[in-house]
Amino acid sequence: MTSSSNPDPLEDNITGLEPGGGVPPGETPPAEAQTNLTQGHDEGGPKPWVPWLWIGIILLFAVAIAAMFLVYAGILIFS
Repeated sequence: MTSSSNPDPLEDNITGLEPGGGVPPGETPPAEAQTNLTQGHDEGGPKPWVPWLWIGIILLFAVAIAAMFLVYAGILIFS
């Protein structure tokens, strides 16, 4: 087999492509290739405990506000 022969005989019969793989004006180009590998960088998101810290802080404020309402209601009821 020579290096110039194409192992896929249907590749030459793709509609909408010019010789050499170009797309004529007005045609939709073929879909781009997809990559399953990483792109050479690490995402570097937050540590696993960071969301739990924020949830704890929000719950602490919610409990503090609820306690203020309860104390205010107690003052109104017992005064």
